[in-house]
Amino acid sequence: MTVEHHPVVVVGGGQAGLATGYHLRRRGCGFLILDAGGTVGHAWRSRWDALRLFTPNSYNGLPGLPFPGPRSGLPGKDAVADYLHRYAAHFDLPVRVGARVDGLDRDGDGFLITAGDLRVRAHAVVIAAGAAIRPRVPEFADLLSADTVQLHSADYRNPGQLRDGPVLVVGAGNSGAEIALDVATGHRVTLAGRDTGRMPIRPGSLGYRMMSRLLAVDTPFGRRMLRNSGNWSRKGTPLVRITPKDLEQAGVRRTGRVVGVEDGTPVVDGGELIEAANVLWCTGFDQEYPWVKLPAFGEEGRPRHHRGVVETVPGLYFVGLPFQSAMSSSLIGGVGADAAYIAERACVTAAQR
Repeated sequence: MTVEHHPVVVVGGGQAGLATGYHLRRRGCGFLILDAGGTVGHAWRSRWDALRLFTPNSYNGLPGLPFPGPRSGLPGKDAVADYLHRYAAHFDLPVRVGARVDGLDRDGDGFLITAGDLRVRAHAVVIAAGAAIRPRVPEFADLLSADTVQLHSADYRNPGQLRDGPVLVVGAGNSGAEIALDVATGHRVTLAGRDTGRMPIRPGSLGYRMMSRLLAVDTPFGRRMLRNSGNWSRKGTPLVRITPKDLEQAGVRRTGRVVGVEDGTPVVDGGELIEAANVLWCTGFDQEYPWVKLPAFGEEGRPRHHRGVVETVPGLYFVGLPFQSAMSSSLIGGVGADAAYIAERACVTAAQR
């Protein structure tokens, strides 16, 4: 079987992988980007139809190419996918689509990456496959009535997937709030979950940029936030674009956390039964990298790293993780700084081997 050789392999061709490729190309380092989707931007096109970013166009550009459109515009998912596709073509980045990586292990002082029949050896590997890996749904979901339509936010596209009757949206973070508004035009909607609060400043603004510098891994405030970052995906992040008033005006009812099921009906804390013909689980994702056969993970399977550098596995790096170096690390407009930092180190590693 033929084995390809590349100094650096980037796993994932979304914004994190493409930004890393840009900086690798600038440094003259040979590399290959592997992406599981059929086209660049596939992951964005696969999200719900009404999705819009909460960051403005002026903040959404990757390194070297501004995001198109009015500076204050909030683009939809397809606009983001189109931009990523154009970005890869503009910089002639070597993205191989349809290559779902199913194995990563040591090979001498380097690595062996497998993706189906593809075998690639590399001196350094950058995992840019994202943090939202496996949809999280509580075990008691199986106890809901058999005729209840259940969808995770990863599978929700539009209200046409739902049956007639009330909708329970579980999870009151940004995804839950946006989807609750999306279905509220044709359904009676209850939004269940703890109050996640609201971000006090607009993403992309000067204040936001200053806060991003303050809340970084190299500052006392940032280190304190980092210690709590593992709980973010479970507790929900503060609302950004949507306000509590928006939900109230749309007729969305708010209630507490769903804690179980009684006789096929969801129960919230306090014991109230919530009538629901449809349940939409906006309950986040668990990080999962079963294809990585290396000691790179700690508590709950989260990558063990400092600013994306895995010290226990020299030559292995991450880009695009939540709070990798700052609170903006997982956003399109913030991933570039981490990509530059990791690309430099990956190139040095490749040159030394």
